[in-house]
Amino acid sequence: MIVRMWEVRAYPRTFTDLLNWVCDVAVPRLEVEPRHVASEVFSSTDLRVVVISRWRGEPMDLAAPPDGLAARSPHVWDFSPVDR
Repeated sequence: MIVRMWEVRAYPRTFTDLLNWVCDVAVPRLEVEPRHVASEVFSSTDLRVVVISRWRGEPMDLAAPPDGLAARSPHVWDFSPVDR
């Protein structure tokens, strides 16, 4: 299993629109993929939106946010479970 963390920061005026786009458009596009296991969406008071998705095999990229919603390009990290 691979866990992908996708994080983006919004402008103050676009936070709600960015969060709605992530929840209503971007994540549903992932959820129909056969390798997709689960996704969670988080938000923070400093205008960040984070998506944690779990995959069987290579993760699919989340779409780029529409122009004008994100204050900077998204950052992406992949993680693997650790047996302990």
